[in-house]
This record gives sequence, C-alpha cells and structure tokens, in this order.
Amino acid sequence: MPKFSFSAITPQGKTIDGFMDADSVAAAQTQLARQGQIPLRVLPVKGKLESSGNLRLANLFSKVSQPEVIMFTKQLRTMLRTGIPVLRSLAILGEQTKNQMLRRAVAQMEKEIQEGATMTSVFRRQSQIFSQLYCGLIHAGEVSGTMAEILDRVTFILEHEYKVKRDIKSALAYPKMVVMTLVGAFFFLLNFVIPKFVGIFKKAGIDLPMPTKVCLMMYNGFQSYWYVLLGVVLTVVFGLRAFFKTEQGAIARDLFLLKLPIVGPLFLKSAMSRFYSVLAILLASGVSVLASFEILSATIGNAAIAKEFDNLAGKMREGHGISSPLKASQFFPPMVVNMIAIGEEAGSLEEMLKQVASHYDEEVEYAVAGLAEAIGPVLIVALTAVVGFFALAIFLPMWDLTKMVK
Repeated sequence: MPKFSFSAITPQGKTIDGFMDADSVAAAQTQLARQGQIPLRVLPVKGKLESSGNLRLANLFSKVSQPEVIMFTKQLRTMLRTGIPVLRSLAILGEQTKNQMLRRAVAQMEKEIQEGATMTSVFRRQSQIFSQLYCGLIHAGEVSGTMAEILDRVTFILEHEYKVKRDIKSALAYPKMVVMTLVGAFFFLLNFVIPKFVGIFKKAGIDLPMPTKVCLMMYNGFQSYWYVLLGVVLTVVFGLRAFFKTEQGAIARDLFLLKLPIVGPLFLKSAMSRFYSVLAILLASGVSVLASFEILSATIGNAAIAKEFDNLAGKMREGHGISSPLKASQFFPPMVVNMIAIGEEAGSLEEMLKQVASHYDEEVEYAVAGLAEAIGPVLIVALTAVVGFFALAIFLPMWDLTKMVK
C-alpha cells in the first residue's frame, strides 16, 4: 500500500506531522478527517521509510558529539539567514561534514524533505542526534517562519549546556583521578604487600594487632570467595541498571543525586538554570506555556524534576497560572516564585525568566568553581584513613618485632 506524508491540525488546534498508509491522496485525506483532523498537506512518499531504521542500525556504534551538533546548527543558521534554501543547505552540510553518522543523517533528512516531509518530522526521526528540545524549537521556527532566529536560540542553549557540562567534568577530573588511585592502592596493598609482611610476622611468632587481622581477613576473603563477590557486584550493578530504567527507579536515583551533600545542589542549580533559560526561549518563540512544560519535562535530564513538571502542567491546565503552582513545588525558592509572579502580572514573564536564568547561571559558575575545593577535604580525609589503616597494619607488628629483636 502506498505511503503518504501528511501535516494536519488536531481537534486541540495543534499541528502534527507524520506518515500513513492509504490507497490514494483522497483516501488519506478522508482517513484524517475521520480522525477529527484537518489535512493541510498530503503527499506521496517515494522510496522506503525503512531506510531510517537501517540508518539507526548503521549508527549503532557511532556518535555525534555536542560540538559537532553546535557547528552543524551554526552553519545551517548562517545559510538560511543568507537566503540559501533548506535542501541546498543540507546538501552542502552533508558534503562537508566529516562525522559519518551526521553525514548519513543529513543525507537522509535531505531525501525525506525532497519527498515532502517537514523539517520538524525529519529532525524528530534523528532523535539519536537531535534532542526533543531541539526538535521542539525547530517546530516553533517552522510554524512561525523564523527558522534562522530559532536556530540562533538553539545554538545559545547548546553552547551554554556544553560549557556547564565541560566545567563540571573539569572540576571532577582531579577528584576522580584521586579516587581511582586510592582504590588501586588499596587493592595493591591488600593483595601484594600485606600478605608478605603477615608471613614474616607469623614466622616470628608475633601476635597480630587488630588492623593486621582485618587486612588478613579481607585478603583471605578475596582469595577464597572472589567469584562470590564478583557475582554479588554484577548482580547489584545489573539489578540497579534494570531498576533505574523504570520510572520509579529513575525518580529514586535522581532524588538521591539531588540530596548528595556536595554535588546535589550543583545538579539542582544546573537543572533550574536550564529550565528558566529554555522556558524563556520557548515562550519567546511562540510555544505555549503548557507545550513548553511538556518539552522541558522530557528534556530536563532529571526524572524527579520532570515528574514535578508534569504535576505543574496538570495544575496549569486547571487554570492556576504559572506562579501559583510553582509555590507548592519543592524545587523553586520563594524569591524566584515571587519574581515570576511579578513578571506574570506585569506581562513581562519572558524578561523576568531571563533574569532568573542569568542568576542561576552565576550560581552554577560559583558552585562549579567551589566544587574541587569542597571535595578536596573529603578526599584528604579518605586518603589519610586508608594510608593510616595500612600503616598501622604493617608498622604495629614491625614495632613488636623490633622490640623482640632487641
């Protein structure tokens, strides 16, 4: 049966894009009308849509980095701003892109647009490269006819998020290196150093002190029951991974991360910074408040906060506005809620959201800058505890051996 791409208006007033099977264009229009939708465009699709699935299979072991997506967005924005048509822009980008996964995706997007698909639909079918937020903004730009301006805002969001992630990764690089070194030193001392000293102490007939006995017990446990410990570790790891894939598991994991002493506040501030900046951009792009919360709920990157956004969207549908539902949320401080309430009453909500987003951006920068300083003392205490424990395990019996020799 022939396939058709369509664009239609739903009974709720939303514009949707998709594909359907029908005998003819008239049959496809009739099928949409029976579903209560108003057809705007119905075009036959030439070629096979299954090529999208083949593309995903080919991209299984590939990856497009964030800087590559940013560069692609900037180049597409520049071409559209200079008046180059979309198809020509995609053809040029496909030729000059070095990443094979992105090259294949752009070629597929160009082909589908030639067959009558919309930009929104082709971007959404490349969800492994372009996020739902990205596609939501593309839809707003396509509907409003301001694609170049929308791509400019998309570039700002991508660059801002990439900078925050890079700063956090850089701040955690030293602590991660110290922790890995600490764990490696622990297992090396336990399995190669302690046993040799214990053999010397036993031959000398010295009573082993408690730290040395504990080390010996751990060493014997690793040697005798390593397969049991390995099985327990693998069971816990795969069990947690399966649990975290569920909705309740993802919420529990993200709530736990938000409550961690040092990094928890940083995660919360980073999520809130993204929320306010993206919400301001979505509203400025003509996206409704409810649609904006739906996009943010799927792209915020934290299941616990996303669940809270779903609850807030439900209250907004009941006509409670924006600031009133935010007051009952645990993630929005009173100062921010009052600022949003003032902006909502004065009709300058977008500007107020930008101010709040700027404030949280500064908070994130301060938190990232102080992250290494905050974790430093914890690492020093842990390092001191491990070194001190093994020092006692080795030097206490050596002290007794020295007294015996004397």
